Amino acid sequence: MQSTRKPSSAVDAVQPTIATMQAIVERSGIHLSPLQLQQLWTYHQLLRWHNSALNLTRIHNFANMVLKLYVDSMLPAQMLELPSPLLDLGTGPGMPGIPLKIVRPELSVWLAESRQNRVAFLETVCNQLKLPGVRVVGQGIGASFREPVAAVITRAVENMRKTLSRVQGCLQRGGLVIFMKGPHCAAEIEEVRDRFSMEFELVEDRSYSIPHTSHARRLVVYRRLDDVPGMRTREEMNPYRLHSIESDQNETFKDLKKLLSIRGIKKQGRAFLAGEKLVGEAVRDFPDQCEAWVSAGENLPPPADAQEGLTWYLLAPRLFEQLDPMGTHNPLLVVRVAPMAQWDPADGFVPGCNLLVPFQDPENVGAVIRSAVALGVSQVILLSESAHPYHPKALRASGGAVLRTRILQGPSLAELPERLAIIALSPGGRDLATIRFPQSFGLLPGLEGPGLPAQWRRDAVAIPLRGGVESLNAASATAVALYVWSQQARQTWKQLESS
Repeated sequence: MQSTRKPSSAVDAVQPTIATMQAIVERSGIHLSPLQLQQLWTYHQLLRWHNSALNLTRIHNFANMVLKLYVDSMLPAQMLELPSPLLDLGTGPGMPGIPLKIVRPELSVWLAESRQNRVAFLETVCNQLKLPGVRVVGQGIGASFREPVAAVITRAVENMRKTLSRVQGCLQRGGLVIFMKGPHCAAEIEEVRDRFSMEFELVEDRSYSIPHTSHARRLVVYRRLDDVPGMRTREEMNPYRLHSIESDQNETFKDLKKLLSIRGIKKQGRAFLAGEKLVGEAVRDFPDQCEAWVSAGENLPPPADAQEGLTWYLLAPRLFEQLDPMGTHNPLLVVRVAPMAQWDPADGFVPGCNLLVPFQDPENVGAVIRSAVALGVSQVILLSESAHPYHPKALRASGGAVLRTRILQGPSLAELPERLAIIALSPGGRDLATIRFPQSFGLLPGLEGPGLPAQWRRDAVAIPLRGGVESLNAASATAVALYVWSQQARQTWKQLESS
């Protein structure tokens, strides 16, 4: 009997490899460096891996994903000069913002997404791709969002009039709103003309199609004409605000000194970064978290690429020494402490590895967060026993990785429900190499010294040791377990791509 199955199309026949991805992208007129291509490939793998749990996209065919998701997201960079910072409104799994950042690495991109499981995914992507200058804004954007941006871009299906109302509080005068729409949006353009003729002007209305597809698109761009009440433009902001402090009775100095304690960090929501390399990376990669530059001499000003409006505290040398107990002799950076959302065990785990940290030694906390970021952990959950991640010793041990990952606040060890998919790490357990990690799970190492409660030791896994050594340092043992998991995950991604 003759088969009724339709022959595979050329699109269906494309093999999912990095080489075929490169061919599709270049055939579309976009040329990526080897680093950019690897970043796009890693993004694709993460999207595939997390899609079944998070429903990130309904497009599953490899060639269609490359064309309709990644190429489509990058095309505006060929048609427009994109300003920074660029707010990707309703980014979902990171489009168009992440592909745009890959193809235009000089851009500062803000990814706005209110769904928290997707926020966790976006944090994972930024960590894995090592993308500087990307900020995940984990909230909905409305008129009350007042942080200034130079442009907004969106692939969302929301009516253009509603979007323009939504960005009124953050888009600067002269800023752009870039809509990536379908071909039939004339009625929306008319509606905007009637409603916003005094606030926005239409500067671009271009029809185009995604290369090698019949998918028609329309790029509609508006420029803002009016000012946001009370907002200063970036040109009006000073490069930095200089404050000289000579007395230890100065109230600002007293507040800065309190940041050497956890109580002060929690109360003020700020912390010190110390060390030339760590401070430099934070200024470059996390400008929106940088609040103040602290130095002991006028010959050590904030760097030229520091965030505009950064406060510079110029301290007398004897005062600076009190804020520099580690003796770095380099300027300190005051950063805003990212708020830690509460993790509810009833919500379970996001896809991937969720690291549960009970460590009481801040250096162990910093070291394990560094390993978590390096090996692709989805999120870090600090149990109530844990030291604070912004403790100066934790920040230093993390090498700045605390700034690069999603950190949540969890319950105590005793309050963790046994029904959760948790893999506990404890001496005397079965060999770590013999287990298969689930798609979503929590990794739970024990406390320094006492280890884990009995209920978690019963089915724990362990790292076999030799030479009479009973156990590894808690942070070191966790790093080994994370490496084993990451190797399994990498193999799973390869199998997914070849299936």
